[in-house]
Amino acid sequence: METLREHYEFLTRAVGETLTAIDVSVLTDDDLLESTRRLEELGRVVDAARVAHAAEIDDRSRVEHGADRLSATKGCANANELVQRLTLVAPATAEKRIRLGRETRRNRSLVGVVFPARFDHVAHALDAGHIGIDAAWAIVSTLVPVLPRAAIDDLVAAEIELVAAATGTSVHTPVPCTAADIRGQATVWQVFLDPDGVEPREDRAMAKRGFRLGRVRGGLVPVAGDLLPEIAGKLGAVFDSYINPRTESVFLSDADAEIAGVEGDTRTRPQKQHDILASLIDAAARSGELPSAGGAPPTVLVSVRIDDLASGSGAGYIDGLEAPVSVRAIRQFACAGGVQRVLFTDDGGVIELGSPSRCFTPQQRRAIALRDGGCVIPGCRVPAAWCEIHHVVPDRDGGPTSLANGVMLCWFHHRTIDTAGWDVRMENGVPHIKAPPWIDPNAQWKPASGSRTARALRRDSG
Repeated sequence: METLREHYEFLTRAVGETLTAIDVSVLTDDDLLESTRRLEELGRVVDAARVAHAAEIDDRSRVEHGADRLSATKGCANANELVQRLTLVAPATAEKRIRLGRETRRNRSLVGVVFPARFDHVAHALDAGHIGIDAAWAIVSTLVPVLPRAAIDDLVAAEIELVAAATGTSVHTPVPCTAADIRGQATVWQVFLDPDGVEPREDRAMAKRGFRLGRVRGGLVPVAGDLLPEIAGKLGAVFDSYINPRTESVFLSDADAEIAGVEGDTRTRPQKQHDILASLIDAAARSGELPSAGGAPPTVLVSVRIDDLASGSGAGYIDGLEAPVSVRAIRQFACAGGVQRVLFTDDGGVIELGSPSRCFTPQQRRAIALRDGGCVIPGCRVPAAWCEIHHVVPDRDGGPTSLANGVMLCWFHHRTIDTAGWDVRMENGVPHIKAPPWIDPNAQWKPASGSRTARALRRDSG
């Protein structure tokens, strides 16, 4: 009689030989899509068995079994640890299988009677391979919180409809929905099943909301926390408004602009969202509406030796953070926020405090903002209110803090202006930009003012 080990060895070998015989590189487009679909169907069958096994391990590891519980006899603290060690999956994966298994497991009485699972329709679809773990978990995890308050008939109706939507058998959704779509539909059902549950959930969410700054690790400060949905929605809308729309570059033809739109900005979406947040913070600090500290607006104190600042070597420090920052970052601080010379004794005592210098006045900023309209780098949509002012000719090279030497740059383009290949110069008080050679092979200087008046003048003169 074939043993369990021999059965699985044969199954693994047969499936492995079948799949390795398929060379995906030579498949036609239609065959590649068909193979991908069939492979996922096979994976769903395996996933259903994984959930069933995890659920059985969990049931045999219940605390009611005492010292004889399965996890304890194998030297594990609980079922999750045992599943991890057997399968080598992450704790979150093991937990999802176990929790889904609890809700879709059919229990058997002492006399052998099989009782339906709590989510029996999900269980049948999962066992048949019609839905995968992600869709099943989207349904179960969204409906479980409303179990104590929902009417049984309504809950079953929601489960049936969601399974139908996931399998493409619903009259409302004849095409199978993705797991993400199923979660969205389940959330709507959740509100219907428990209309009074929204406010209590929001009260609990209010108590849990938070935003935390961690300690510097590897040159980065990790952030963590939980946002209320409406705050996340507002922040997401701000991100989308400056990431999704595209503006053609004045340097490029329509065909070249299409290429530049894909290749010109290599930042990932999370990196872009970081840079937008940086601009928002700067704009809020300059608004004059934040609480003052010692009579002054919120100010980040950055210290660096004057010799290091001049040479571009060494490092500086931000007040309140232990990790050093590069001189390049400090030069951006100095360019946008000015400097104040402080002379120390060898023992650390202050013997001279100079006046702040290289700070653009609010009046200068308004004039530059009106002239430039926003970040002067073509295609960048960051508005003037979010931008920093860059000294075109640096102070170390004798550049003045004047209207004729300041241009608007967003945080990202200001940080990378010396390395990204964009050149900026002033001609008769107007900023001109020369694109990197890979964008503009002709390397021509072009006026970059985003002012609507300036555009109108160029249009009329052209």
